[in-house]
Amino acid sequence: MTLFDSPAFEGHEGVHAFSDEKSGLKCIIAVHSTARGPAAGGCRMWPYASSEEALVDALRLSRAMSYKNAMADLELGGGKSVIIGDSRTQKTPQLFEAFGRAVEDVGGKYWTAEDVGVSPVDLAYARTQTRYVAGLDGHAAASGDPSPVTAEGVFRGVRLCVQRALKRDLGGVRVAIQGVGHVGEYLAKKLHAAGAKLILTDVNGETLRRVAAETNAEVVAPSAIFDVDADVFAPCALGGAISLDTLSRIRAKIIAGAANNQLASADAGRELFNRGVLYAPDYVINGGGIINVAGEIRALDRDEAFDPAWVDAKLDRLMLTLEEVLDQAQHERRPTHEVANEIARARIVGAVRKQAAA
Repeated sequence: MTLFDSPAFEGHEGVHAFSDEKSGLKCIIAVHSTARGPAAGGCRMWPYASSEEALVDALRLSRAMSYKNAMADLELGGGKSVIIGDSRTQKTPQLFEAFGRAVEDVGGKYWTAEDVGVSPVDLAYARTQTRYVAGLDGHAAASGDPSPVTAEGVFRGVRLCVQRALKRDLGGVRVAIQGVGHVGEYLAKKLHAAGAKLILTDVNGETLRRVAAETNAEVVAPSAIFDVDADVFAPCALGGAISLDTLSRIRAKIIAGAANNQLASADAGRELFNRGVLYAPDYVINGGGIINVAGEIRALDRDEAFDPAWVDAKLDRLMLTLEEVLDQAQHERRPTHEVANEIARARIVGAVRKQAAA
């Protein structure tokens, strides 16, 4: 299958591959859409089994960022970058400096930030080669780590879904969290503070034990998280957790988490609906981080200081959008991910038409 025939390609404006022999950099930058503004999306470093696997991941994540930014009502398009490599053993300043040069070569069409396997420390090296890096500290426009804002949005979304589906508050609600990395940890602490009972898993045993101790949580093996007795299942690790295979094991009535591309297939989303499970579309509920990044990009473009009030207002608006999706899906008796996709596409098409008429 060629690039243009791939189902993940779906109208991408550009796909850029970069390599740097000296640093060992091998990366892909995918730009799905710039209709609403420059593409924005994080950089992921992962030991992909093949370049094809890396490409498909970049394309899917890039498209999801277009939808996410549209649903968050941001003047940004969607893009994503992936670096092929093991973040535990292959990071060097030279590698991220080379990545910064790659971002610069895209010519301002793409802003990068952190994602799985990449930290603000890493991106500080990229920033020495390009201005198109957000999520850093040390300047007036800096937004800092977006993880807490992502977690805040997911927390609000979980609370909203619990109120709608279970007709109660979070006190005593059992939440299974798959992955307690940056966002998952913040989410666990917020849910614990609200009185939820947590079941946690992660591939990093040390982090898992620490977060569990701090939140009085039950711990299970990664393979067992789908089988626990929980009201809410919160995928906060890598994508594809919700598949036709795992659905038969999940007992939760709500799926709401921070991971990108949670549905392994459209059929999985349809089956969730058939089973009466309330699904909060991932790129809606987890939009808090990109809103935070957008606040920094906005401040940099305007030569202003970062405005937390602007971010909080956008987060409030995001929750209204989530309510809109859930209301429409309920009224039309349709899966929530289909409704969200239609709304996102309509917003992007509207921006394209506006560009053409200008």
